[in-house]
Amino acid sequence: MSDGKVIEVEGKIITVLPGTMFRVQLDNGHMVLAHISGKLRKHFIKIAAGDKVKMEMSPYDLDKARITYRIRELNAPPPGPRRPRRY
Repeated sequence: MSDGKVIEVEGKIITVLPGTMFRVQLDNGHMVLAHISGKLRKHFIKIAAGDKVKMEMSPYDLDKARITYRIRELNAPPPGPRRPRRY
């Protein structure tokens, strides 16, 4: 948001939809439609159902949001070895 008026909220991914869209339930029970920010796309951050995420919402449309951060679980197993990317 260019004017800096954003609402930061946390939620849990409920459903993965086509086109990098997600149905997210906020901590207060409200459901929103969210998409991934450019930084998450650029760094290939994977988001799956059940993940906790931080989002930015515009005060003008409280039904849509932008996912800006995936919150890591504390007791999650370490990731496996990295595979080289194929171009």
